[in-house]
Amino acid sequence: MAKIQRAILSVTDKTGLVEFARTLSQLQIELISTGGTAQLLRDAGVPVKDISEFTGFPEMLDGRVKTLHPKVHGGILHQRENPAHRAAVEEHGIEPIDMVVVNLYAFEKTRSRPNVVFEELIENIDIGGPSMMRSAAKNFRDVAVVTSPGEYPAIAEELMGSGGELSLATKWRLAQQAFRTTAAYDAAIASTLEQISANNHFRLGEESDFPPVLRPSFRKVMDLRYGENPHQRAALYSDGSGQGVAGGRQIQGKQLSYNNITDLEAAWDLAQEFEEPVCAIIKHSNPCGTAVAPSLVEAYKKALDSDPVSAFGGVIGVNRTVDGETAEEMAKLFLEVIAAPAFDEAAKAKLAGKPNLRLVELTPAPQKWLLRSISGGALLQDADLRRLREEDLKIVTRRQPREDEKRSLGFAWKVVKHVKSNAIVYARDGQTVGIGAGQMSRVDSCRVGAMKAVLPLEGTVVASDAFFPFPDGVEEVAKAGATAIIQPGGSVRDQQIIEAANRLNLAMIFTGVRHFRH
Repeated sequence: MAKIQRAILSVTDKTGLVEFARTLSQLQIELISTGGTAQLLRDAGVPVKDISEFTGFPEMLDGRVKTLHPKVHGGILHQRENPAHRAAVEEHGIEPIDMVVVNLYAFEKTRSRPNVVFEELIENIDIGGPSMMRSAAKNFRDVAVVTSPGEYPAIAEELMGSGGELSLATKWRLAQQAFRTTAAYDAAIASTLEQISANNHFRLGEESDFPPVLRPSFRKVMDLRYGENPHQRAALYSDGSGQGVAGGRQIQGKQLSYNNITDLEAAWDLAQEFEEPVCAIIKHSNPCGTAVAPSLVEAYKKALDSDPVSAFGGVIGVNRTVDGETAEEMAKLFLEVIAAPAFDEAAKAKLAGKPNLRLVELTPAPQKWLLRSISGGALLQDADLRRLREEDLKIVTRRQPREDEKRSLGFAWKVVKHVKSNAIVYARDGQTVGIGAGQMSRVDSCRVGAMKAVLPLEGTVVASDAFFPFPDGVEEVAKAGATAIIQPGGSVRDQQIIEAANRLNLAMIFTGVRHFRH
């Protein structure tokens, strides 16, 4: 190990930088910096040399050229044990740079701003920062590259403990992190620019079709105890947005498991379908009870009444802050997870007596695409965000649905979208009554949904995620007590299906929209 003599600091995120720079200065490390970073350090009383003084060349082109200079990259890239390298830098008066502290222009933050213009986006593509990161990471044996403010405390502690040296293991870890950072940064730029067409004068929002190269970038949040089964390993990754299930804030309970997280996603997605207070209870990625009501506690009670047996050990998703009254009711049942936008203090106090119960606060994450891995590749599709519109509805039977049936049909249609295909949902008055999920034939889903019902089926309505291929499914739900059906239509036997509904005095609506979920 060799003592660090000189460091270059150039950061966008200045969190913790002054304190870190003071530590470097105390160790007699010469500090070189650029623009706003140099001014920040100077204002804080930390000795610093401007990059232009170091290179003998001024910053130019509105800051586009600052560190792109042989004195910078030669100082970083030359191998200290290579005689030819040493001779070359001595000949050209290049001084070694032993540490690079750099983070990048906030391209992704700029991209996410509303009404951002193309020129601003381009100016927030960092050139000097990634170049220094890559140079330092390539020469990691001689140069340390620090890319995250979160690293400052540990690096400072190691430097102070060793008199200004860093271990090879630390430098290697930092180099790996640097390459991950530049890879994710370039992927974000490439993915964004691929969505902008020159034919539309580089206007943002004029997005093309699916990207020609898919570049997902996720950072590991934590290892999980195991995957779907104990013999499978698993980990949770985040896209860094801090939103959605991966960005949730767990405020109580045991560590989430793989299966908890998949059920949590299903519960949260279903809860986001509704404007009114809703409670969705999930088991094995399927809703076993869902209900809406004027208050959250009523919605929970109705959802639980739908199938209290299956709800045992379930995962709950709601779209309102959990209050004390609702928490008191939930505490009566063994649950794995409750997901909500927030929990008030009364709710936290009520649920504190169940220390293993996981409470997770979530914020919605807009989804554009859904990614699914397959052997040798991946599948990408649009997220199923299609909401039912009045113009989608086509009443195809002689009997018109009553207003109460229409409301129940609309509710059932939102739920069936989140049930594994083939899916059938019996519902009434904003409450699921029976759910048939994941059967190989639709008529069996009709039978399973009726079999699962705890509440009376008489007067329910039925939602089907895809068309009825034969009249037998319609006959089955009518036999169970249903009075109206909502389904996509589109079967070659649609006329037979409609005739069966007319014969059984059912009202039927076609939506023209299918909601398979595999």
